[in-house]
Amino acid sequence: MANSRKSKSEDLQQRVSDALAPLVPAGSSILLGLSGGVDSVVLLHLLAALVPRHSWQLTALHVHHGISGHADEWASFCEELCARCDIPLRIERVDISPLRKMGVEAAARELRHAALARRRVDFVALAHHRDDQAETLLLQLLRGAGVRGASAMAPVRPRCGKPALLRPLFDVTRAELLDYAARQALQWVDDESNADDGHPRNFLRHRMLPVLEKRFPAYRETLARSARHFAEASELLDQLAQQDMQGALRDGGLDVARLQSLDALRGKNLLRYFIARHSAMLPESARLQEMLRQLCGARGEASICIRFGGWRIGRFRGLAYVFPELPAPPADFCVDWQGEAELSLPELGGILRLVRFTGQGASLEKLRQGKLTLQLRRGAERFRPDAKRPVRSLKNLLQEHAVPPWQRDSLPLLYCGEILVAVPGIGINCAYQAAPGEPGVLPEWVC
Repeated sequence: MANSRKSKSEDLQQRVSDALAPLVPAGSSILLGLSGGVDSVVLLHLLAALVPRHSWQLTALHVHHGISGHADEWASFCEELCARCDIPLRIERVDISPLRKMGVEAAARELRHAALARRRVDFVALAHHRDDQAETLLLQLLRGAGVRGASAMAPVRPRCGKPALLRPLFDVTRAELLDYAARQALQWVDDESNADDGHPRNFLRHRMLPVLEKRFPAYRETLARSARHFAEASELLDQLAQQDMQGALRDGGLDVARLQSLDALRGKNLLRYFIARHSAMLPESARLQEMLRQLCGARGEASICIRFGGWRIGRFRGLAYVFPELPAPPADFCVDWQGEAELSLPELGGILRLVRFTGQGASLEKLRQGKLTLQLRRGAERFRPDAKRPVRSLKNLLQEHAVPPWQRDSLPLLYCGEILVAVPGIGINCAYQAAPGEPGVLPEWVC
């Protein structure tokens, strides 16, 4: 019996290893999205066992949504689990209240994916399995999704400027994961919301799919095959969009003139592809058509901003941008900087990197003269990054540097005491700039 248990466990480990080895080079950094549920706990156990074999660097992230009364217990469980496995864990708290109109499940998913996408790693590993794929495909079809939505999930998905998504359990069933967890005597947490049939996914899982399985036992494999067919069609549409996008991307934005030059169908396809590159929830066809109309129809340099599913698409100086919709930051936002190389600021929707240089950035010696804090614009700030030019209003500098309007009020500003020292993307107060050969630090805002 012991040999049978061992062989089954090793078989699943080998399947995951075989799936990942061609995709993940030795030495790559992998971030696991760890909820504490059985799926992610099994994936943590499998990856931890494979790390020595492949020389991967494994870390984990638990997103604390605060939805359940047990959320703190789940975070503590993940801390203890990762401590036992010697896997570094980060816990990030998010507030779903501004996105509740999307639905609790969708809002939590969007914030979770955004938190994972912000980390500086090569890959993000998620614990989706074959049953998840079947459920997702059926949900998408019931929502009237197009070929992109019906292609559901992919075992690996590269993303522009973000870590690639990995789903190492893609060909593993829920039953196999539960069997592995039992054989390995693993512990996990149960989210009580998974039993609520009011959620569409739970309704399918608990009411519809058991009935479907009696008549079509191989439905998981059949639906996975259909999803692959949809994915092939979606790939062809993506290739067309990539051709249409050539030369139309600048500074993270899409040239609206390119959208205006295409017919309606290709314009919609390009806009859909551009939105999907940001891992945003794709809008319905009618909504997408309205976005295209507003983006292409705005006069001259008019700025517009359209909300959809917890995201926004904006037009500024002839470019279209896609970005997540975040709650307004607190008016009294203030964070102490104590020398960290990187600060995650989820309430502002990004990460501030404080990169050390020699002869560039703000002088570390001068920064020691006062308390260092990160604050937001309050209005009437004055700034002088160029000693050869007079003091300017920060408002004018932001406009001059083409910072989109929706980014200006959530841009973290570095203060030394009461003095504005650095504005990411704009410059360093000339009185605080590092001299040649002097250690300095330069803030970089990634959102």
